[in-house]
Amino acid sequence: MPKVISNASYFKDSELIKNQDITIDGAIISGINESSDKENGHSFVVPGFIDLQIYGAGNRLFSADPTVESLTIMEDDLLKKGTTGFLACIATNSQEAFDACIKTAKAHRSTAKNCLGLHLEGPFLNPKRLGAHVPAFVRKASLDEIKRLIDFGDGVIKMITIAPEVQDDEVIQLLLDNGVIISLGHSNATFDEATVAYNKGIQSTTHLFNAMSPIHHREPGIPTAVFSHDKAMASIIADGQHVDFEVVRFSQKILKERLFLITDAVTACSIGPYQHLKEGNKFVMPDGTLSGSSLTMLDAVKNCVLHCGISLNDAIKMGTQYPAKLIGIENLTASITIGQQANLLIVDDQLNLQEVIFKGETI
Repeated sequence: MPKVISNASYFKDSELIKNQDITIDGAIISGINESSDKENGHSFVVPGFIDLQIYGAGNRLFSADPTVESLTIMEDDLLKKGTTGFLACIATNSQEAFDACIKTAKAHRSTAKNCLGLHLEGPFLNPKRLGAHVPAFVRKASLDEIKRLIDFGDGVIKMITIAPEVQDDEVIQLLLDNGVIISLGHSNATFDEATVAYNKGIQSTTHLFNAMSPIHHREPGIPTAVFSHDKAMASIIADGQHVDFEVVRFSQKILKERLFLITDAVTACSIGPYQHLKEGNKFVMPDGTLSGSSLTMLDAVKNCVLHCGISLNDAIKMGTQYPAKLIGIENLTASITIGQQANLLIVDDQLNLQEVIFKGETI
């Protein structure tokens, strides 16, 4: 029996479409038609969120407990919060830790729900811009190491953050040739070095403004290189802690569809090299270094609207369409269109989550 969301409003491109019945048949949106019942009830529907950088959820930090159980708990927790697709992120760590996470992701792949793969944030970073990453594990990549990583990963590594100014061109090209999305991050690249990297095919930028060369009036740095480029994208953490809301505001005005939201969220952890302590609405390392956020994707969208002067339509796209496009799944999910997967959220006028529909099923 098809499921119908009655009398719904949603954004199509830049237009708010009202009074529609959205029909779901199986896992697919099969029909969108004008509602015959415009008096009773009203639903505001948005696509499910796509988070390309999250470390933990459901009180599980994946790198500290790299098990199928952890990934499953993360999946279920994130689904309930409206994230219908995510990349589990692993910070700079030992080779053994990376191998354990990759092995688990491969074992989980056949039964995965909303876990789309892995994002490796390191270890091939610039030691001058590490943030909360552990210096002992940082290194320059060798071509053989990247070949092994690609072979062992067997397709589960979807994205990697590197500092291109300290890596060989052959390493970057091998990753690109094998379909891995490269994000420039934890980098001290100059404007010229970053621009060259984007021109070589590096597609994105990890948590804009955090752990990178800054904007200076005589040294324009990485953010200016992103702003000036015609294709390079960037993620941003819209929690008001990692980046001031005014900076999110002007970044979105410049980058538009090239800026997308991530949570960079962690969870409390007291074991291993990444011990995260909750402090207000953020997490810090034991030495006080800012580490991850406590955001959900819905929180990030709300912050963009309430604190950054970004329109609701643009904020929703920053959490859905734009990250989906970067990883090549925009034709599968991330918009409300006939034929797309029915990964949908019903929210109220204050953007409070009312219902999550994943592959046509209410969560």
